[in-house]
Amino acid sequence: MIALRDVVVEYGRGVRAVRAVDRITLGVPQGQSLALIGPSGCGKSTLLFAVAGLIRATEGEIRIGGELVAGPRRDTALILQNAGLLPWKTVWQNANLSLLLAKEYPAATADAVLAELGLSDVKSRYPSELSEGMKRRVGIARALSTSPEVMLMDEPLASLDTLTKERIQDLFLKLWARHAFSFVLVTHDIEEAAFLGQRIVVLSPRPATVKAVVDNPEMGKLDYRESSAFRAVVFRLRAELERGA
Repeated sequence: MIALRDVVVEYGRGVRAVRAVDRITLGVPQGQSLALIGPSGCGKSTLLFAVAGLIRATEGEIRIGGELVAGPRRDTALILQNAGLLPWKTVWQNANLSLLLAKEYPAATADAVLAELGLSDVKSRYPSELSEGMKRRVGIARALSTSPEVMLMDEPLASLDTLTKERIQDLFLKLWARHAFSFVLVTHDIEEAAFLGQRIVVLSPRPATVKAVVDNPEMGKLDYRESSAFRAVVFRLRAELERGA
């Protein structure tokens, strides 16, 4: 379980300190998903990076599986907006970068992940030879290669066209069902939050506080976008974002 209690994150010190996150308490049970949505610059990514252990909370505490987060964790994977691929390495090398740096070489597992994501035929190619959609899939493959218990995603499908984005969202939903990791998604996309978040936390303008929590119990089916329940959640999220904006 991911558990945040009274988390505060500030940049700078003293009178120059800027509060980005203000006393957020929330939890994500094991194997479940949470989407964070809010206005640009509100502190969503800051909160995600604190869960990843890349930023230390100024106050409060963050725990994963009962253990205090004091830095990056082996069982936590992070996917960023631009996939972060190294242009001089192949798809296979990029997908297994974390394992290669740790001097672990489970080639069979690596190949299985690439096959699962439909990347086996391009594993010897370089990022410049890939479409944007393929690059994002390589980013997902790299995260999966470590068999994480927790997946953290910061706008992982930003700037993709609608159809490519939906195809990768569908793929991610299948991977989540198969691998049973917990995940937290940061997104500006209301429909993406409604499609991938079992619970959706709407954050206030900076400093980020919890403005609303929207439960989304029917999430999880590939045809969910066509349902009245999906449209109702999208409507609710839009209303919460517009309230007090």
